[in-house]
Amino acid sequence: QVHLVESGGGLVQPGESLRLSCAASGSILSIATMAWYRQAPGKPRESVAVITDGARTAYADFVKGRFTISRDNGWNTVYLQMNLLKPEDTAVYYCNVGGTTILKTRFGVWGQGTQVTVSS
Repeated sequence: QVHLVESGGGLVQPGESLRLSCAASGSILSIATMAWYRQAPGKPRESVAVITDGARTAYADFVKGRFTISRDNGWNTVYLQMNLLKPEDTAVYYCNVGGTTILKTRFGVWGQGTQVTVSS
């Protein structure tokens, strides 16, 4: 099995920064795609950023220029550096990781979510 542990959420004021982390552990052979999603109250979950095993990245338009996704393959960890936070960034942030287990089966798992609140 593969497990994800997220950390780094919290309460910040507009314009401030936060860094989210998501560490994967378990029977992992390789990790392909690592991504961040978010879900605000009453809204559907939406994609924020994704990074491939080749370090290619893609961002939602509403975070371009403010958020940066990165990964540490040695630690099976994905990060989301969030700068210039806005009240509309308030949401529960989830990481999602896909790859292959040591049994050569594919996996796709979600983190437990971490709350980010941007408010003055």
